[in-house]
Amino acid sequence: MTNKYKSVFDAIAESPEEALNMQLRANLIREIRAKVTVAGWTQTETANQLGITQPRVSDLLNGKLSKFSLDALVNMLARLGSDVKMRVA
Repeated sequence: MTNKYKSVFDAIAESPEEALNMQLRANLIREIRAKVTVAGWTQTETANQLGITQPRVSDLLNGKLSKFSLDALVNMLARLGSDVKMRVA
């Protein structure tokens, strides 16, 4: 029997709560990556904009979810001028 999952995060997470947290972090990372791409910044420039080191930017742009909390990602988006809103359904 094959399991059906709503997302890849549901398949790899140990709980629905962890899957949701991973999905949210992935969405925020995608948004940051899009802003960096539009700006045309190098990793060094991105690090300066975000107030983090270049190796952390590399982790970020490579989607290493486990290295970033929701808090940290929201703060990075705020530094980029984004207005982050949360909706609970």
